[in-house]
Amino acid sequence: MSTKFTDFNFATELQDGLGAMGFQQPTPIQQQAIPIILQERDLIACAQTGTGKTAAFLLPVMHKIISSHSETLNTLIIVPTRELAIQIDEAIQGFGYFTPVSAIAIYGGSDGMAFEQEKKALTQGANIIIATPGRLIAHLNMGYVNFSSIKHLILDEADRMLDMGFSDALNKIISHLPNERQTLFFSATMPPKIRELAKRILKNPEQINIAVSKPAAGVTQGAYVVYNEQKLPLLKTVLREKNFKSMIVFASTKDKVKQLERELKHARFNIAAIHSDLEQEQRNEALRNFKNRSLQIVVATDVLSRGIDIDSIGMVINYDVPRDAEDYVHRVGRTARAEQTGVAITFINPEDQRNFGRIEELIESTIEKLPIPAELGAAPAYEPHKKFFKPAGGKKHHGKPRHSKPFKKKQ
Repeated sequence: MSTKFTDFNFATELQDGLGAMGFQQPTPIQQQAIPIILQERDLIACAQTGTGKTAAFLLPVMHKIISSHSETLNTLIIVPTRELAIQIDEAIQGFGYFTPVSAIAIYGGSDGMAFEQEKKALTQGANIIIATPGRLIAHLNMGYVNFSSIKHLILDEADRMLDMGFSDALNKIISHLPNERQTLFFSATMPPKIRELAKRILKNPEQINIAVSKPAAGVTQGAYVVYNEQKLPLLKTVLREKNFKSMIVFASTKDKVKQLERELKHARFNIAAIHSDLEQEQRNEALRNFKNRSLQIVVATDVLSRGIDIDSIGMVINYDVPRDAEDYVHRVGRTARAEQTGVAITFINPEDQRNFGRIEELIESTIEKLPIPAELGAAPAYEPHKKFFKPAGGKKHHGKPRHSKPFKKKQ
């Protein structure tokens, strides 16, 4: 007999919020994590994007806040990016619509008025604070933050925070927290540095591992082996042919994102870019338009590969092969969410073939290599185990053209 959310005996007003949002059956991470959190145990949960981990930690914590009638600062959630902070804050607003639970997202890039609102929440006691490390440190340095009432510390996307260089900031924040607390540690990957941090800050934790490093079953994956000069015309062709209502194009740098935005707008695609040079309101507006389908295509760096909760994205295109094999899974995880289907396509130039080979090893699958349109000329061979040497002043050709069967979208 399958578990339902009603089986967790959440507070009535929280259950009302779940009902209004159409939540009936928990995902595997929710089914395993919620009972552990309700039992006050520390937890290490390894789960990729799209598995429902946000609700897995929010719901039991919100239930405990409601049940204890807490009116002070109760829970601190630390996240790597402002986008993830906003997403979690929005989830709290949805789940907590009928509850008295209060929350605020604290992140950089906002104005002085926002800083004063954050200060007020920190000093007068919102129940839940969702914060990026840098912005929270700025408040801690002002001397007015009192974390003595904290009962729960949650680190979400912990691996990404360490990758972004937040290790010292995390240590400083944690030093301000009570030793007696429940600590919940969510990470998509568990490299040694993450296990070391978890061992230091958690007490006898339970461990959950949910489908790590595998794209969702509903994702149809394909790749084009190309030269750099073939990428842009191929991108335009793929976007026109597939023409999903909602598509994300990932590029490796913000400069390339800007270039693609110019080129695709010139080609009259309905597109916007998201990168760190934009004001926060510009980024928010692009995301709003993308969510409500008034914007068809977003071009972005990996700022969108984790933590952005947008359902029904039809296709993800990796214009550049991700540097980290794990990032491929996160990018691809933007599509085929909530048991839906989607398409993920990657452009592989000769320099990136070894990286893509590592991705195939990680996901234990060979991704179909698709034939490029004949008008784009010959494509390089796919030889991921061959070391690439860029000839001085020469053309970057690398082996013989490869041909394969046409790409078919899953029905």
